[in-house]
Amino acid sequence: MPTEETSVQEALENIQPSKISVRGVTKSFRSSRRRLVALDDVSLDLAEGEFVVLVGPSGCGKSTLLNVIAGLERPDTGEVLVDGTAVGNPGRDRMLMFQDAALFPWLDVEGNVLFGLRLKPNLDRKARREVATFYLRMVGLEEFRRAAIHELSGGMKQRVALARSLAPNPRVLLMDEPFGALDAMTREQLYRDLQEIWQARRKTILFVTHNVREAVCLGDRVVLMTPRPGRVREQFPVHLPRPRDISGIDVARLASQITATLGRHLERVADGGES
Repeated sequence: MPTEETSVQEALENIQPSKISVRGVTKSFRSSRRRLVALDDVSLDLAEGEFVVLVGPSGCGKSTLLNVIAGLERPDTGEVLVDGTAVGNPGRDRMLMFQDAALFPWLDVEGNVLFGLRLKPNLDRKARREVATFYLRMVGLEEFRRAAIHELSGGMKQRVALARSLAPNPRVLLMDEPFGALDAMTREQLYRDLQEIWQARRKTILFVTHNVREAVCLGDRVVLMTPRPGRVREQFPVHLPRPRDISGIDVARLASQITATLGRHLERVADGGES
């Protein structure tokens, strides 16, 4: 049987991140009146440890794609492979972080981070607390471990949600507009923090946003999606050095190029052309 020290060490080690392959995924939703196609023949590859950001107008299927990769939705056609294995159900190797922190109000800060560790094997209660402390320290909230959720600011709640997502040590982190509801100053600090955490923990990250400058600030690659039905339209590699400042000139320049490209696509759609 593994010792407690070994178990904690294994729980905190930097594990190999996963590679993701989305192959020809189409996903639609049906109502009594019509069929709504959210994703249409989407193919996308993420390398191990890559930080990819999806950008596109509302309703283009960005969140649906995250849900399919997470195993929360099944595609109508196509498949998602994680390290060569088809995704059929949710798993601890893929954690999803929402725009709403979605914390449990009856648990304190530490309790929320511990929640995701309950099913992790070979960890007793003391070991789980050590792991939770490690991640709360990483997001700058160790001193707030006993705080009630209602006592936290919006930015602090998202830090707790990030620590909870990281605690099971997933290979893939799926982030659905996690900073969209925060004020500008809080977002800027979280941009810096997330870049540092990604460089330290080397997760494969797929991040969804409407903010093109945010996408350039964070991503190794920005993937531009079309209006509904969602398709991959263009991809922009980001070769800027890290850490990046969202107010930096180079970030703004590339963000302007991507925004202009998105605008041209939207104009074509409005004129009745192909998306």
